[in-house]
Amino acid sequence: MSFYDATVPAFLQILGALDAILGKAEAHCKAKNIQPEVLLSARLYPDMFPFTRQIQTTCDFAAKSCARLTGSEVPVTADTEKSFEELRQRIAKTMDYVKAFKPAQFDGADSHDVTFPVGPTNQMTLKGQQFLSAFALPNFYFHAAIAHGILRHNGVEIGKRDFLGVR
Repeated sequence: MSFYDATVPAFLQILGALDAILGKAEAHCKAKNIQPEVLLSARLYPDMFPFTRQIQTTCDFAAKSCARLTGSEVPVTADTEKSFEELRQRIAKTMDYVKAFKPAQFDGADSHDVTFPVGPTNQMTLKGQQFLSAFALPNFYFHAAIAHGILRHNGVEIGKRDFLGVR
């Protein structure tokens, strides 16, 4: 399996699934007469990011990981989304960005040094394989799963198949 195949399809699958569950969350709010801000600001625990930030962070891990692995300029995206529609637009933009990468751009990425921030003031450097398997993918899936969990915890009728994006 190529390094491209280990990254881009995985990111696109889960981002597409998140887009679909955002639609279900919005429909849930309408059906139950819940203000969207209730779900958008929901957290699993007080010290965790709210739902909106979980989606933003998931998008960031997909886009920035592809950029770092290919030696491309790392995109900067303001975290200004305040609605389901704005989050869906962010997911769509992220998917378009990730889709633009070509397999050849990932050639040798597994052995290249990847430097990335860890916290507000520190940086770490890992080989591409370590970066992807020990940092990028775990964080990407963590934030996507927490977003799913927040919605499920708040009564949105979604399950594992929704998380995986399979019908």
